[in-house]
Amino acid sequence: MKSPRHWDARLHAAIGTIPASPADRWLRRLSTFADRGKLWFVIAALLATRKGETRRAAIRGLGSLAVTSSVVNALLKQVFARRRPDLGRHGPHRLLRRDLTTHSFPSGHSASAAAFATGVALESPLAGAALAPLALGVGYSRVHVGVHYPGDVVAGFAVGTAVAAASRKWWAVRPRTPARVRPAFSAPALADGEGLFIAVNPRSGDENYDPASDIRRLLPKAEVLEMSEDRGVAELLGEPASSGRAKALGVAGGDGSVAAAAAIALEHGLPLAVIPAGTLNHFARDVGVDTAEEAAGAVTSGAAVKVDVASLNGTPFLNTAAIGSYPEMVRRRDALAGRMGKWAAMTVAAARTLRVGTPVELSLDGRYVKVWILFIGNCLYTPRGLAPAWRPRLEDGLLDVQYLRADIPFSRTRAVLGTLLGVSDRVSGYAESSGTSVKVRSLSGPQQVAYDGEMGDAATEFLFAKSGSLTVYCCRTS
Repeated sequence: MKSPRHWDARLHAAIGTIPASPADRWLRRLSTFADRGKLWFVIAALLATRKGETRRAAIRGLGSLAVTSSVVNALLKQVFARRRPDLGRHGPHRLLRRDLTTHSFPSGHSASAAAFATGVALESPLAGAALAPLALGVGYSRVHVGVHYPGDVVAGFAVGTAVAAASRKWWAVRPRTPARVRPAFSAPALADGEGLFIAVNPRSGDENYDPASDIRRLLPKAEVLEMSEDRGVAELLGEPASSGRAKALGVAGGDGSVAAAAAIALEHGLPLAVIPAGTLNHFARDVGVDTAEEAAGAVTSGAAVKVDVASLNGTPFLNTAAIGSYPEMVRRRDALAGRMGKWAAMTVAAARTLRVGTPVELSLDGRYVKVWILFIGNCLYTPRGLAPAWRPRLEDGLLDVQYLRADIPFSRTRAVLGTLLGVSDRVSGYAESSGTSVKVRSLSGPQQVAYDGEMGDAATEFLFAKSGSLTVYCCRTS
């Protein structure tokens, strides 16, 4: 019985007898351009020009490529040590202009192509689908120019795909479906936004984008109120809400502005329209409102959902609150995330912040703890550990309590290494719990708490609690 290597060689020889055509030149160029990942670095640079999922896709693709290249060249080629094919049946018009001295199995070009395309596809399926034919072309080109057997290419594809898929262990892929919510049925449908008062923060997000003009175009009858140094969300929305003129409230800005508007909406029992206009838009992204057009469509149709609200000493917040080093860590992470992705950014931010941080002694529901950071989330966050990124649900009725203990030797070092390896929730010193309320008392003097991107007043006692639900305009029902 013929061995697989026999048939592999036979297929390689058969491809070598394909008559000459203009494709030979292009396949040779494609194979050469993919040397040392040049092709994929160029594509990654193009993808990285856009924020969001395409930039994350570029980073994951390059990371997968780097790991795959190391595994293939430093390990697998040395283990299998397969010799390069005989080029006797390949015409000189096909051959590369340089001789290869490395081993043949598996194909490094094919492995890198599959790793990059798969890594991109995990974050951006559309971009990944567009790259798939190119990756296949690179793999086939290696057989066409004679330097690999077909089996080398198939093995390379398998290795690259497996490494990229395994990257989810260290850097979780953000779900494309928004968090689970409770449907709401009582939000008024406001034709052209009539009865809607919207506070707009012109300083949020992209400095070249004016959300006010977009809102006036999409909702011409809405009252668009721009914030200023002396007139914030409370001043702009408080009067129409208390006077009864407002049928609904709206906000275009970052998470701090959204939280302030939510507090007024809760106080007066009004629905809230959230127009994504900040730098990160954590809440809008979790609830499933990605664009101003989506928010306007929900307002005019009356589509809405209900989400949980948490509070800190009676002040509502929608996302997170933190004591200790965590506020600075998140600030550093968010500043770096656009360039290197949240996983790498969180690792760098944790290392920098924890290195100079000061532990805080707390009473946590009457239990003494000494911590570097204390994180409180409105609903449970995932992935677990010191790099929580999103919430599967916005209506679970729970507070997410996570902290890093300072009384465990080398807990900071372990936390940074755990974040790097994707196991920060299993390192010694990490602790977590959940509940509907938590009482925190500082034994280290007054502490500031950061919540939803804002810094609260310094205090020694804090009560975190779930405080009801908020109706938010959103075009979904589950």
